[in-house]
Amino acid sequence: MSDDQRTAEFRRAARALLRNPLLRAQGDTADDFRLVRQHAAELRAWFDRNTGWALRVDATAARLFKVPGHHGEPTHPAREPKGAALPFSRRRYVLLCLALAVLDRGEAQIALGRLADQVALEAADPQLAAAGIGFALEAREDRRDLIAVVRLLLKLGVLTRVAGDEDAYLGQAGDALYDVERRVLASLLATRRGPSLVAATAFEDRLAELTDETTLDTGELRNRRLRHTLTRRLLDDPVLYFSELTDEEAAYLTGQRGALTRRIGELTGLVAEVRAEGIAMVDPHDELTDVRMPEQGTHGHLTLLLAGHLAGHGPATVAELRARTRELAAEHAGFWSKSAREPGSENDLVERAVARLTALRLVERVPGGTADGETVVPRPALARYALGETVVLEPGGRRTARTKTPRRRTTR
Repeated sequence: MSDDQRTAEFRRAARALLRNPLLRAQGDTADDFRLVRQHAAELRAWFDRNTGWALRVDATAARLFKVPGHHGEPTHPAREPKGAALPFSRRRYVLLCLALAVLDRGEAQIALGRLADQVALEAADPQLAAAGIGFALEAREDRRDLIAVVRLLLKLGVLTRVAGDEDAYLGQAGDALYDVERRVLASLLATRRGPSLVAATAFEDRLAELTDETTLDTGELRNRRLRHTLTRRLLDDPVLYFSELTDEEAAYLTGQRGALTRRIGELTGLVAEVRAEGIAMVDPHDELTDVRMPEQGTHGHLTLLLAGHLAGHGPATVAELRARTRELAAEHAGFWSKSAREPGSENDLVERAVARLTALRLVERVPGGTADGETVVPRPALARYALGETVVLEPGGRRTARTKTPRRRTTR
């Protein structure tokens, strides 16, 4: 194999891990798993030096134990892999943890009904009841939440369906049987210490303790911590804004920006786009993202139009964006879906568009007195979606028309 081929394979393996930090040896991730296993030593060394993320590869799965560069990013929730793919609620996260605890203590196979019974017993804990969390087998909505958890575990490879169907269980007309992939189950927890060893009680403090990396106070180790934090954020965040950095992080980035972005580019093929406000690592192939923009369909079109509106007019309340959406629905009636033109549909349309823009770090949400009064504030990177003048030239160079068109590039 030539050096160029090996470099290309190494890059594909790295991109596969960044796109999906848990790759199973079987199923739809098998090809990526084989590639990662082939380059495991080099990948392990790169991630250890530049991000502090551990990589474990065995015969069953490859797991990159990613730790975020900061804990203030709430825009990438777990989602049920089927249907509307709505984000997990607080209760679904609790049920996920309870289900994992049951599976960890259980046998190599488990029926959905048996899993539900065990989760119901765990959910009867008085502390959960005091926190407003309950689980009742006879309630259809509760069973629906558990099925969302099971489908996520199926997607992750923790469970493999042997027989049956979740929808039958939801309708109380059947059951399902699963194999429990214990090695995959054991690799899910990406923390520096076990949750049972965390003494803090407040959520933010517990999260910090779970991922705390004790570092001796030496210049070399401080620089390593800064390198890890900034590389993680450049890999994970659509945009790294300079204003969000500490003085220490900003000083390190000033001196090491070229080296950091070059190493990331060599590993992944991402291209650094540097502006006065921050850095975006842009993916020319539009693969290393879970949120795309622009995107096809009504929702994608509206998101792009609202981005242009906010970039050109500044902050707007949710009520104002809903009013603008009703205008756009009438203007683009021939292209949008029928449901998007129905009265009241603007509420969901605006919520999904603003959630996408927030996840891409293009806007931020400022709470108001009511849901309608919440303000959506443009962030600097949204300027790439501002409407600019396009000049149409006739032969000979004479200007004949000016129109407004959005300027945009792929955002990772």
